[in-house]
Amino acid sequence: MTEQTRRPRRAPGPGERKLDAERSRRLLLDAAMDEFAAKGYAGARVQDIADRAGVNKQLINYYFGGKHGLYCELGRRWLELEAEINDPAVGLDEVMTRYLQHAFDDPRGTRLNAWRGLTEDPADLPPVEREDLSELERRQAEGELADDLDPAAVMVVMMAAVAAPAVLPQIIYRVYGMSPESPEFREQYAEQLRRIVRLLAGCRHTGRAEPDEEP
Repeated sequence: MTEQTRRPRRAPGPGERKLDAERSRRLLLDAAMDEFAAKGYAGARVQDIADRAGVNKQLINYYFGGKHGLYCELGRRWLELEAEINDPAVGLDEVMTRYLQHAFDDPRGTRLNAWRGLTEDPADLPPVEREDLSELERRQAEGELADDLDPAAVMVVMMAAVAAPAVLPQIIYRVYGMSPESPEFREQYAEQLRRIVRLLAGCRHTGRAEPDEEP
């Protein structure tokens, strides 16, 4: 018998290494979002994230510098997506619907925020800049919000309305009598939020008469 000649293993080229790295990063980010949404930041374990992604947990340190870096990268990616959702060129009702649709399609970020609110003491968190209200203030100046509304309160109410189907499904069942995941609920709820946001303009955009005006 002649000994079979083995071919030397070919080293991956730069392009292949880049694709493999991008795939590993993508798998880790997706797995981290699953774990953080299910258990919160404190409860999520690096090993569980790696197992879910199907990669060595050392890659979390290599690509992201650890669990915190992974968490921060998810936040950075959300800011990029939010810049696309919150388009200044479209009406506030449409912006609201875009946020809601994203929460319907991927409720993990909403659930992660709920975990943060339930498990983290704001006093223990690093100082952050106050939420930027300039876009809502601009819309208010242009008539999309009534003058007597506080943009800060409007933002909180809008965020709560978007989060409700993901974090209060039992309330949705009790109030609507249907699953928050059903197409019927999603269509009805989205349309009602559109109407509510339009009403925030007050009399200027609804065509209603002021209280002291003749009908």
